Amino acid sequence: MANSGRKIRILVAKPGLDGHDRGARVIARAFRDAGFEVVYTGLHQTPEQIVAAALQEDVDLIGLSCLSGAHMHLFGRVIELLKENKVDDVKVIVGGIIPEEDIPKLKKLGIKEVFLPGTALEKIVGWVRDNVSPRC
Repeated sequence: MANSGRKIRILVAKPGLDGHDRGARVIARAFRDAGFEVVYTGLHQTPEQIVAAALQEDVDLIGLSCLSGAHMHLFGRVIELLKENKVDDVKVIVGGIIPEEDIPKLKKLGIKEVFLPGTALEKIVGWVRDNVSPRC
């Protein structure tokens, strides 16, 4: 997508009680190494904290990771809060342990893409480059 001179800003977050953040840290580093600006919120974030951080940091993309099985509720709540705050230009992508049957439901909620374990980092970075533009 067109480049306005501003780097793509990405918030990587781990909602809920899931205490496993290796994947989130790996993807945050891959995004940084690809030239994106990255904010990592750390573990145990509420959807409210994630959306507040996204607004404060003026991000273009939110990347969420969940391995606990609470993805439908947590990811859905983030989308709901973005809508409540009239934020319609920040894309949300997700990763983690997500059953195949939940992927269409997540996309219907407004999640732009779902990346499952084993997805090549280059594929995820490429998706961001092809689908996200820095907001003005």
